[in-house]
Amino acid sequence: MPILDNYQQFNGRHWETGPVANFLAYTGVKAPHTGRPYSEALLMGVSGGAVMGYFSFAYEGYDPHARILTRNTFDPLDTMLSRLGIVQHRRHTTNPDKAVANLVDTLAGGEPAIVWADFFSLPYNAFPYDQGMWAMFPIVVYGCDEATAHIADRARVPLTVSAGALHTARARVKKDKFRLLTLEPPLPDKLPGAVQAGIWDCLKLYTEKPPKGSKNNFGLAAYKNWANLLTKPKTRLSWAREFPRGRKLLAGLMGVFHDINCFGKVGFAERDVYADFLDEASVILDKPALQTVAAEFRRSAAAWEALSQALLPANVPLLGEMAQIQLGQRDLLLNQGSAATAEIRQLKAREKALLVQAETDFPLSEKEVVEFQAGLAEKVMQICAVEETAVAQLRQAMLA
Repeated sequence: MPILDNYQQFNGRHWETGPVANFLAYTGVKAPHTGRPYSEALLMGVSGGAVMGYFSFAYEGYDPHARILTRNTFDPLDTMLSRLGIVQHRRHTTNPDKAVANLVDTLAGGEPAIVWADFFSLPYNAFPYDQGMWAMFPIVVYGCDEATAHIADRARVPLTVSAGALHTARARVKKDKFRLLTLEPPLPDKLPGAVQAGIWDCLKLYTEKPPKGSKNNFGLAAYKNWANLLTKPKTRLSWAREFPRGRKLLAGLMGVFHDINCFGKVGFAERDVYADFLDEASVILDKPALQTVAAEFRRSAAAWEALSQALLPANVPLLGEMAQIQLGQRDLLLNQGSAATAEIRQLKAREKALLVQAETDFPLSEKEVVEFQAGLAEKVMQICAVEETAVAQLRQAMLA
């Protein structure tokens, strides 16, 4: 089975935009305004851009979760491809043999294959099998023989898994089972309209009711809602109720920290990425004012970094170690890929041990937890203030 010659495209970081950026770069597509491959920042902006979303979940048998959305998640992949005029060639089958044939045919034709695979089943993510956990994300496969699959997926280096492991991961969820995608080049004349549509999506999610869900979970309202949940214990879904001192609080802090720094990104809640998009958009739309907005989103990136450091502060035992464990797993995958799997597993084991330790040896008293969460709420509202300014400037720039 074939392996593509000279495949070196490992810059993609997020699941929707990363595989597309990697695919287009390998196939030689250049953006009209730069003469270079389409950046992932540009694709992120076109797909709907930056957003704030806050949610909490509690499932029996699992630690509670607090989760942050940092980008538009309302059908971003198809939205991005449609706006850029990218024709999709889809192959989708439930037949295992046909799935292998489709992958081999695609690679033999000289193209990488974007396939959907279960995040929890891919060995380099180092998760133990859990019947109750799955998440199908697109990745790029650029080679596969009877023994080994060669993958581009967030890491800066090639990833390898057994061909059987890839097949199992692709088969995990029926809806995306053995789904495969290749792409035609974008249509250059579609780019200005795609950029404008992406910016307006971003503005709407910051200030208007979302397509689905409560308005309090998205945009500027979500910051205020989260700050209230951190500081008002009698409020429904407050942190005092959902994430009380101990293991549950540590789990909540971990979830937010991970979403700011690690989940398909490298820190700053992707505000730096969106700022890069706005710099490109200023050229594409001939709107220099967007560069001023980009500077505001870089201020927001710094505010998100301050919040990140406050969530799991280095000077608090257990919390600071948990931060290093989270960042360590991210950086090992980014820089060493499959070679670091055993080390990542060791960090995950230490992560579990710290959660158990937090049940009886949490480093903050009840009073200190109240003060700690008030400090987090203050930083949340500092981000909100910066982004209120950024959003107002973005709207003004688009209407000018």
